[in-house]
Amino acid sequence: MLLPMIDEGKQRRDVLSGPWPHQQPRYADAKASLHGSLREVREVLVWKLEGLSEYAIRRPLTPTGTNLLGLVKHLSIGEARYFGEVFGRPFPEHLPWWDADAEDNADMWATEEETRAEIVDRYRRVWVHADATIDALDLDATGRVPWWTWSPDVVLFNILVHMLTETSRHAGHADILREQLDGAAGTETEGSNLPEHDTDWWENYRARVERAARAAEPDKP
Repeated sequence: MLLPMIDEGKQRRDVLSGPWPHQQPRYADAKASLHGSLREVREVLVWKLEGLSEYAIRRPLTPTGTNLLGLVKHLSIGEARYFGEVFGRPFPEHLPWWDADAEDNADMWATEEETRAEIVDRYRRVWVHADATIDALDLDATGRVPWWTWSPDVVLFNILVHMLTETSRHAGHADILREQLDGAAGTETEGSNLPEHDTDWWENYRARVERAARAAEPDKP
């Protein structure tokens, strides 16, 4: 059930259909807002690779092997399937990393034979396919996710929320990985979305956070 809202002209309408007053066109209603946010966070994720060496974008930086290029590869497969076969609009390229006989986590890292351009370009082609699905369908268009055994029947709204959540989560992972590599943080080259301070300020800030953490557990060696 869609929730009603009342605009300044006292006209009732549902909150998902919009239009939402006083918003930019890309946030004019629920579908535009979700789609616009997904587009933005995709670009943030790809930007996290810029300026880094081949080793840096591929190297595992957590005990479970999380790496920047692998996150891009993983999300390209997710979008291809969720905005593809789920709605009867399969992505035209074969993505072997989802085959039944694929090695565990094959979609989470790049082999030495796979190039940065190959993986990023595929991700961008997936965007085009996904965007076409989103543009063509209404939010209540039905689909089916066969690998969701708990509740496979969905509508486009469910999948937009799911992929925005998934992409944002991995963009957050990428934030931390990139900062570990060279200290770069934020969402784009022109702005970090962080307070503007020099290196000394940040070192003092980090030390203050560390002191507070140790004070909370004074017996920690």
